[in-house]
Amino acid sequence: MRTVRTRRRTVTVTAGLALATALSAGTALADEAASPQRMPGFVGKGLLQVYNTLDARTKLDVEDIGGEHRSVLWPFNWKVCRQSPAAGAPLTDHTRVSIGVLLKTETCR
Repeated sequence: MRTVRTRRRTVTVTAGLALATALSAGTALADEAASPQRMPGFVGKGLLQVYNTLDARTKLDVEDIGGEHRSVLWPFNWKVCRQSPAAGAPLTDHTRVSIGVLLKTETCR
């Protein structure tokens, strides 16, 4: 959370939220209001980065794609091999993100 002070108002800005603040000299819009959030590219990166990057409210499905149906309990040990939606796709509040992972010692197929 970030607090922005203007000449007349104090506004609180939270991640993913763009606020328009009326200034005495005119109206200014935050740049984020015009462009939607985009899906980052996670393939080849650690699973922990997925958890650290996506909003906690994002619907996230994580699956072991190695065929052994292992439980993904410790994110440090896993890497991303597949993702849906693809990198760059728009993210909304209703987007479900699917991540296919393998152990870091295994090769993505």
